[in-house]
Amino acid sequence: DGMAKTSEKKLEVARRIFERATEKHGIPPEAIIYDPLTFTIASGDEDSRKAALETLKAVKMIKEEIPRSRTILGISNVSFGLKPYPRQILNSVFLAEAIKNGLDACIVHPRKILPVHKIDGEIAKIALDLIYDRRAPDYDPLFVFMEKLQGASRSVQKDEEESGTVEEKLKKRIIDGRKKGIEDLLDKALRERSALEIINEILLDGMKTVGDLFGSGQMQLPFVLQSAETMKASVSYLEQFMDKSEEKVKGTMVIATVKGDVHDIGKNLVDIILSNNGYKVINLGIKQPADSIIKAINEHNPDAVGLSGLLVKSAHVMKENLEIFSQKGISVPVICGGAALNRRYVETDLREAYKTGAVYYGSDAFSGLQIMESLGEKKEEPSIAKAEPARKRLTVRKLPPSDEYVQSDIVPVDSPPEPPFWGVRHIGPESLDLNEIFTYVNKKALFVNQWMFRRGKRKTAEYREFIKNRVEPIFHQWCKKVIDKGWLAPKVAYGYFPCGKERNDLVIFDPKDQKKEILRFTFPRQRIDKRRCLSDFFLPVESGKRDVVAFHIVTVGDIASKVCKAFFEENRYTDYLYLYGLSVETAEALAEYWHKVVRGELGIAGKDGKTVDMLFRQVYQGARYSFGYPACPSLEKQVDVARLLDAEKIGVTVSSEFQLEPEQSTSAIIVHHPEAYYFSV
Repeated sequence: DGMAKTSEKKLEVARRIFERATEKHGIPPEAIIYDPLTFTIASGDEDSRKAALETLKAVKMIKEEIPRSRTILGISNVSFGLKPYPRQILNSVFLAEAIKNGLDACIVHPRKILPVHKIDGEIAKIALDLIYDRRAPDYDPLFVFMEKLQGASRSVQKDEEESGTVEEKLKKRIIDGRKKGIEDLLDKALRERSALEIINEILLDGMKTVGDLFGSGQMQLPFVLQSAETMKASVSYLEQFMDKSEEKVKGTMVIATVKGDVHDIGKNLVDIILSNNGYKVINLGIKQPADSIIKAINEHNPDAVGLSGLLVKSAHVMKENLEIFSQKGISVPVICGGAALNRRYVETDLREAYKTGAVYYGSDAFSGLQIMESLGEKKEEPSIAKAEPARKRLTVRKLPPSDEYVQSDIVPVDSPPEPPFWGVRHIGPESLDLNEIFTYVNKKALFVNQWMFRRGKRKTAEYREFIKNRVEPIFHQWCKKVIDKGWLAPKVAYGYFPCGKERNDLVIFDPKDQKKEILRFTFPRQRIDKRRCLSDFFLPVESGKRDVVAFHIVTVGDIASKVCKAFFEENRYTDYLYLYGLSVETAEALAEYWHKVVRGELGIAGKDGKTVDMLFRQVYQGARYSFGYPACPSLEKQVDVARLLDAEKIGVTVSSEFQLEPEQSTSAIIVHHPEAYYFSV
């Protein structure tokens, strides 16, 4: 039949290879590498127009249909017949698509592959249209691609990037985040200007443009950090040409994550933006009590203090800190920011608490920069944090959770699932496949909330293309990198315990002696709505039967935190952002994955959604509740769960403020009841 050209035929050949190699010759499946072959799509021949598409489909089908299969491709075949630069573009885009479809290895010249995010968006789209054969009556992507690129070369593009005066080139380098070789441009600029003038008049102007682009939604945070890295490298190079007396700063900020909070990403982003815009930042770190912050204020006499926190509890700690500042007579302006805050809370509750000074709301790192600049200009009120006109505060009477017992409408399951074992087990990295765990990563949470690739002014279709062509490749690159480097070490402590309901309590019994109580959790009950309480999902103790409850603690280890710290100290800001975000969301993905494992072991996985997105929407039986959230708000219970599961065996401890350490860890109580869902109290 000749060479296999359709995906079905390629899969058929691969299956024959698999059967003959494994059954006749005893070759292990993982030792076989399949090359589904691609043919050129640049000839214009009608028979080859779908060659790339069929190859991509074949790669995916082989990975899905053949156990433990590995795939490889000779990438450059796809562009045979084109000139060098168009070949480079098409090969690069095709390789990125092949990786998305599961390609394990490739035959390619590494210097002739470009990161897709560095390819012009319009050109990349045309290349994709060519690969997927998206022809239309008045549009042939092959001819458009050849017309736009056939006469182009990499050197032409480079010449365009380096055009203009030295000042324009330097500013563009800052905006584009290209630090390689910038020393040569700085040397040229030093012939006409002093080092201080270059920083203040050229480099900082470039960073101002970066801030404007970020504020208008035209630049994403990872690219901002690339600019900051370039700025840091430039200033470090110029310092040798400056006297100490010249090294003036625009202002000083003392910044800290408040007591009890281990999250430092927001604080560190403020540090990066301010320190690369001419400010001195005294970064005190995480879990800082008020006394430490006051000591730093007295020592450094800052122009402002930054308080950061992610937890809801941190908002209350900030208020307590501000009250202490007032008692001590401190009047330095304070900028408060973090996920637990909003403008109204800062400009009402926190301002009321700080009677001796001003309080401003920092919604992100650049708003902190704008506030600092406004304070430096001695404006009465920083424009970014300008208070709303005085108005009567509206208050909502919120009923506290009830500790009284009321019978709800929940009917316990009379015959609970049988667990595969009673007690605790620990699962190590050798039994957990990171590649599988990565499929449970909530990409929206990672891309938008952690990596901050926001839609901005893009249309929906444009944003989807941006995510597909630029962000997805970064995700796959970092997934591979953390595996190769060993930066994530997934571990699980979990167990099944006999239990029963006693009013608002969930009583945990000894797996070896199911009449012996070993632990008790008291949960709050709703005062209104259906008057539900988490304990209602279990059989009552007096029934004489024992129900089953599962607990788990999952972590990806502390190596990522150490590497992130090193990246931050080495001014590798983009790497810091990517690794931190991926490590946090991988811990959440591991929790999602292990919950699925538990449902399978309990025999209740039949209602699981068919896709991971459906699992994110709780399309499955039961629910997973984390301590600190409404149905089980007491963080102190983390201590009991950690002790119950012997979490130290997987390297997880609980801090004095009841936070799991390392940060990339999470715990949960897992309920099997079919009516279990998330509710507030």
